Amino acid sequence: MNRSAPEQPTTPYLDALVAYGFRGSSRFHVPGHKGGGGSDPGLLSAVGERALALDISQDIDGVDVGPPPTPYERAELLAAEAYGAGQTWFLTNGATQGNHALCLSLARPGEHVLVQRNSHASVVDGLVLSGGSASFIAPEYDAELGMAHGVTPEALEQALERDPRTRAAFIVSPTYYGMSADIAACAEVAHAAGAALVVDNAWGAHFGFHPALPESPLHLGADAVLASTHKIVGSLTQSAMLHVARDGKVDADSVGRAVRLVRSTSPSSLLLASLDSARRQIAVHGEALLERTLAASAAARAAIDEVPGCSVVGEGMVGRPGIAGWDPLRIVIDVRGTGCTGYEVAGALRASYDIYVELATHATIVLVLGIAQPVEPLQHFVHDFAETVRRISREGREHEIARPQAALEHETVIPLRAAFLGEGETVPVDEAIGRISCESIAGYPPGVPALLPGERVTGEVVGYLRELRDAGARLHGAADPHFETVRVLVE
Repeated sequence: MNRSAPEQPTTPYLDALVAYGFRGSSRFHVPGHKGGGGSDPGLLSAVGERALALDISQDIDGVDVGPPPTPYERAELLAAEAYGAGQTWFLTNGATQGNHALCLSLARPGEHVLVQRNSHASVVDGLVLSGGSASFIAPEYDAELGMAHGVTPEALEQALERDPRTRAAFIVSPTYYGMSADIAACAEVAHAAGAALVVDNAWGAHFGFHPALPESPLHLGADAVLASTHKIVGSLTQSAMLHVARDGKVDADSVGRAVRLVRSTSPSSLLLASLDSARRQIAVHGEALLERTLAASAAARAAIDEVPGCSVVGEGMVGRPGIAGWDPLRIVIDVRGTGCTGYEVAGALRASYDIYVELATHATIVLVLGIAQPVEPLQHFVHDFAETVRRISREGREHEIARPQAALEHETVIPLRAAFLGEGETVPVDEAIGRISCESIAGYPPGVPALLPGERVTGEVVGYLRELRDAGARLHGAADPHFETVRVLVE
C-alpha cells in the first residue's frame, strides 16, 4: 500500500462533483429532480438540498468525461495505489456486482471454478449468469458455536487435486465473525495448481491499514479481492471496490469488460463520491482512527467478559483450523451461559434500549464497529448489555445448533445455471425429497448453504433446515422462509 503518495490526501471525483453541483449550472439532463428543485418536499427535507445537488448523471464534462485521466479515473487510480492493486474498480451495486463480474471473467461456459461453500450468494448468482461449472469446498466448522470459519490450505489443496480443471478458487476471509484464513498459504496452494485465488474480503476493507489488523489479501498473494467499503470503512451503503493484483493470474482487461457489462448506465454519483472520500480517509488517517477504535474495542471486550454467563469470542480462536487471524472490530459474544439464545438477547436489547446488533445466532450476538467508531455508544452498550443479561438470564445453558460435518457433503446432479433457469415447480417440502433443487438456501447460523441449485434434496437436509427454522434462524434465499414448500425441477 502506498499511503504516503502525495495525491492520497486529495479526492478528485468528490472535488469535481462539488464544483459542478454548486456552481449554478443549468441542468437540461437527468435526473428529473434537477438538483433538488423538482423533489418531493419529504425527500428534500430528509436528505437535504446539498445531497440532491450532487446527485448527477454520468457523462458530465469535467467529472467523468474529458481529457484523461478524468477525475473519476484519477479516483480509481488512487484507490488502486492505496490498496496496492494493479487496477481498482468502484462498484455501485456492492460487492455483489464484483462477484458477478469475476464469475463472468473466470467461469465462462466450459470453465470450472472452486467455491467455498459459505461464499456470498452473489457468487452462486454470478455462476448462473456466467454458465461456468463449480465444485464446492466446505469451510472449517465449529460445532460448539454453530460457526463457519475459513478454508484451510490443506483442504484447498485436496480440492484442487480432485479437479485439475479448476481455473480459480473463490474463498472468504474474513468471515462474518471476523475470523481470517491463511491467505498466504492458500495463495501458494492455488498458484501451484495453476489457479487464481479470489478472496471475498468484503468484511476486511480496513485490513492492512493498522499493524494490529490482518494484512490485506492483495499483499498476501491473492489475485483478486472484493472489499465492501461501506461495511467498515465508511462509504455509503451499496458501494464497494474490486481490486485485481499486479502481475497476477486474473486478467484485468477481461474483468474490466465484465464490470462494464454488469454496471448501471446511471451509477449514483453520491456512492462514487463516498468511495473516493472513504479511500482518502483510510489512506491518510486510517491508522490513527483505527488506533482509537481498537482501544475502545479492547475496553468493551474486557468489560463484556466480566458479565456472568458471557464471553467474547476472538483472539483465542487464532490458530484453530481455518483461523489465521481475527478482526477486533467485530465483537462476537457467546451468550450460551445466560440460558438464553442470541436471538433472545438481541430482542431484549432492542425492546429495552433500542440497540440493534449486526447479527444474532443461537449461541452469539455480533457487533460490527466502524473505522472511527464513536466511543460513547460502545460504553453505553456495555452497561445496557450487562443489565439486559442480568434481567433475562435463567438457569441452564442453551444448546447450540450443531451441524455434523457429513451434512456439508451434497450430490450435485446438474449445473447451477441449468437448475436455476430450468422449468421448476413449488412442492411441499416432504415431496421434494429426492428431487433436484432450483433454490439456494442457507441457514444463519452458520451461513453455509444447505442446498444449492442443481443439488438433490435429501431427508437429512430437510430435517436440518427445519431444525434451524424452529430455532428461529433465518433461511436466506428460501422462496418460502417458513420452509413449508421448496422449488424443484419439473421431472
